[in-house]
Amino acid sequence: MNLSSIVVQVNPSYLDEVIEVIHQSDLWEYQLHDEKGRIIVIIEGEVTEEEVAKLQELQAVKHVSSAEMAFSYSGDELEEARQFLEEKEKLPNWLNDPNAKLSEIKYGGDIKGRY
Repeated sequence: MNLSSIVVQVNPSYLDEVIEVIHQSDLWEYQLHDEKGRIIVIIEGEVTEEEVAKLQELQAVKHVSSAEMAFSYSGDELEEARQFLEEKEKLPNWLNDPNAKLSEIKYGGDIKGRY
């Protein structure tokens, strides 16, 4: 399952109208909005292509100036991360050391490329 937050921008004069369209659809879940015409919605899908299709539907709503993904969560990515963390030999030794001191941990700025 994939979840993504979408930032929708509309002219504030059409804000209520677009929010109503969002509420009436089962493609998106309304979260919040501000007086500047920004609306936050959540979309979900089994695969990325499903999410993209829902995003494109949202982009086509009358009075929507823009709608773009801001954050995305993928259940597959979470499972991959869990598997990675379970393989202890891939982790630095200090991560599993209960006596490790925060002051002794050195960060090199590249977590993905290091391990």
